[in-house]
Amino acid sequence: MIYEFESLIYLWKSESAWHFLKLNQQDSDEIKEITAPLRRGFGSVRVDVTIGKTSWRTSIFPDSSVGAYILPVKAAVRKAEALSAGSKVTVHLETVDF
Repeated sequence: MIYEFESLIYLWKSESAWHFLKLNQQDSDEIKEITAPLRRGFGSVRVDVTIGKTSWRTSIFPDSSVGAYILPVKAAVRKAEALSAGSKVTVHLETVDF
């Protein structure tokens, strides 16, 4: 399945600072339904992602506090695309293995 959406990057702080963005509710619900039998640890789903000119493979994770999947945005991507917390991005996301 292929998805394209806009989202804001946000900083999640714990022992380490991580940058994420939230998938919209409709896409999250569809991914949850389609991937139910084959999800990986922690309910994760492998995806190929493109933001700007940068593409990479990662996993999205369900986050019960926001009721949707979240996508980690690693430092190399943020640096390559000049992004930080609060940046609005267009995301091209494709599920892998489904």
